[in-house]
Amino acid sequence: MLPRNARLTSPSDFTRTTKSGIRVTSHNFVGYLHVNAAENSNPRAGLIVGKSVGGSVQRHRLSRQIRHSIAPLMQNLPQGSLLVIRALKDSKSVDIEISELLNQLITRSKKFSSHTEAKAQ
Repeated sequence: MLPRNARLTSPSDFTRTTKSGIRVTSHNFVGYLHVNAAENSNPRAGLIVGKSVGGSVQRHRLSRQIRHSIAPLMQNLPQGSLLVIRALKDSKSVDIEISELLNQLITRSKKFSSHTEAKAQ
């Protein structure tokens, strides 16, 4: 379970992350990571699990599985980052796929931040 201070709740944060964040797609999930280097707060995460995934019970079960997979990996995210995971239709293999997705997002964010720092100089 994610603590309350680690959750994304504001619609504007979801919009900022999905529109201007780094995006990585896997077979069952899409991950977005927005890194705000100026902000010195803990990373926060949010989920988007639509009705295409299934009924209410399936959506809530998948949400719990995703939160459980994300919780230990939150410490690896950069400070001030916002993470959104969107579940696609027929999402099944949660643990392995989420950890791979987060690793790809972190790798791309490091490349992106080093590229922006090089441009600034």
